[in-house]
Amino acid sequence: MSALIHFSDPAPAPVEDRPAPERSIGTPPRRLSAERYSADDGALSMGDWACEPGAWRIAFHPARHEFFQVISGRLRIVDAVGLAREFGPGDAGIIPAGFVGTFEVLEAVTKRYVMLDRQGQ
Repeated sequence: MSALIHFSDPAPAPVEDRPAPERSIGTPPRRLSAERYSADDGALSMGDWACEPGAWRIAFHPARHEFFQVISGRLRIVDAVGLAREFGPGDAGIIPAGFVGTFEVLEAVTKRYVMLDRQGQ
């Protein structure tokens, strides 16, 4: 059984990455992910994520959903038909499975995320 997790505890060391060049819109921004929990079957993952300003195209797997809450900064998500939604400190949202669009970090952002993969998809 896993230990209880409290998000005020120190986070694990973050993993750095950048969007793939073919998905980037402009210079690929630096992203840091610190996963705080992952279920044994890999279907659930949660943690902290930070990113410098930049934009890239996203295409979620048809079985993956993401819930997030912005801690600091500002981001905009634009769907394939151009509907844009902005999120700032305290705002929360869901990126549904199969979502296609653009992810734009307007001001350096930190968010908490929960990723859920539907099994058998």
